[in-house]
Amino acid sequence: MADSWMAQRAAGVVLHPTSLPGPHGMGDFGPHAYFFIDWLHSAGQTLWQTLPLGPVGPGDSPYMGSSAFAGNPLLVAFEPLVQRGWLTSQSLQADWDEERVDYAAVTPWRLQKLREAFAGFEQHATAQDQADLAAWVLGEQAWLDDYTLFMALDQAHRPALWPEWPPALALRDPVALAKVRASHAQEIAFWRFVQWQFELQWQAIKRYAHDKGVRLVGDLPIFVAHHGADCWARPDLYELDASGQPRVVAGVPPDFFSNTGQRWGNPLYNWAAMAHDGYRWWIERVRRQLHLADLVRIDHFRGFVDYWEIPAGEPNAVKGRWLPGPGDALFEALSTALGDLPIIAEDLGIITHEVTMLRERTGFPGMRVLQFAFSGDAGSPFLPHNFEPDTVVYTGTHDNDTVPGWWASASARERAFAEHYLGLDGHAVHWAMVRAASFSVARLSLCQFQDVLGLGSAHRMNTPGTMGCWAWRFKWDWVGPEVARQLADITAASGRVDFDRLKI
Repeated sequence: MADSWMAQRAAGVVLHPTSLPGPHGMGDFGPHAYFFIDWLHSAGQTLWQTLPLGPVGPGDSPYMGSSAFAGNPLLVAFEPLVQRGWLTSQSLQADWDEERVDYAAVTPWRLQKLREAFAGFEQHATAQDQADLAAWVLGEQAWLDDYTLFMALDQAHRPALWPEWPPALALRDPVALAKVRASHAQEIAFWRFVQWQFELQWQAIKRYAHDKGVRLVGDLPIFVAHHGADCWARPDLYELDASGQPRVVAGVPPDFFSNTGQRWGNPLYNWAAMAHDGYRWWIERVRRQLHLADLVRIDHFRGFVDYWEIPAGEPNAVKGRWLPGPGDALFEALSTALGDLPIIAEDLGIITHEVTMLRERTGFPGMRVLQFAFSGDAGSPFLPHNFEPDTVVYTGTHDNDTVPGWWASASARERAFAEHYLGLDGHAVHWAMVRAASFSVARLSLCQFQDVLGLGSAHRMNTPGTMGCWAWRFKWDWVGPEVARQLADITAASGRVDFDRLKI
């Protein structure tokens, strides 16, 4: 156990920045991110967990990003760019849905505004601005060069995937790439600028959160997208055929979420190749995530023990097989290079004894989800009385329905069990679940913001296996002052924030 960061009981909220309010079509790193931190502080919360902050891919999913190192350009806020004189507030006037992100419309609009800001930077940047950007680019060169070159080529050749580019570019011929760097220098410079702004804005948010006593919990997907900078730059690290296409893809077999499993479609790692250089790519990836967040949740932890391999031609995840992952060797390499690892292991789904043993050897806390607790009997590991302290409990995750939505669709038996266990009569189920999580022995307790607000199924973030997700947003007028007071009272009474916060 990483005692330095799991020593104290703490509570927090899961909310992706895209769900924040704001005038520019989606949540971002603007003023409302700071308002949300203020709200967390007022509610006695000391953790803010986001979904992955990387660029989104097909289906707008943050778990299908085009880079394991870059930030999502759509999260860059415009207000700081206006303040620097690189963008005009008049150019930002537009009407957007305040409760959903229309990615098809918002994405090109925001990218165009970033291009206008880059033009403004080139015209008005001071010598210090230019020096700061150059210094940052030099420090991040290891990943930034490949990412920005990939993005320039992607813009030039879309909608083609990288194996469909001219062979010299797909196979990274040095002479061809040198020519592209010269001919696409302006486009490459634009993507560098965007990533620099992402870095500056997120680090400012991180400092503000720390000043308010809030730590940031990041999310690291185990896999990356095929059409992305990582796979293109190092195809030897993935299970690809000679043309660069995946031979096999990632997913999980049929489970609680889907009768046909989940065919994620990500390329699978060539773990032997990764082991050959001491897992350097993973070391740098985790180092980057720990720069962005204080704690990091690693998605699909069981994939490090064994993973579900699906032939690339299969339409779903039913036909696949388990193959061994890197196990202890990877985490020994990570801890040797990075020291204490403040990691949460997402150990949900089909969990074997071997997965549990690896998690225990690493010292990472596992996850428990209260919505899974009432479908069995009193021996369920998801019931609070069966928790161990080195656990992170959630009312639900981004893949779950909201608590009121779960309650509406629960079986009669589940409801009866939950009513007996939680001592409720069917009203304010969300508060009963928040209270059960907070009063458990689990060291960390987290809940979706939708569950704090008591919102129904229409407000869930993701429904696995379906399109049109990841678009939910909230409005501040849904969040009355009594919500923060009640959450603070629960958090204080359960010893997760100073008891003086309790209104007694």
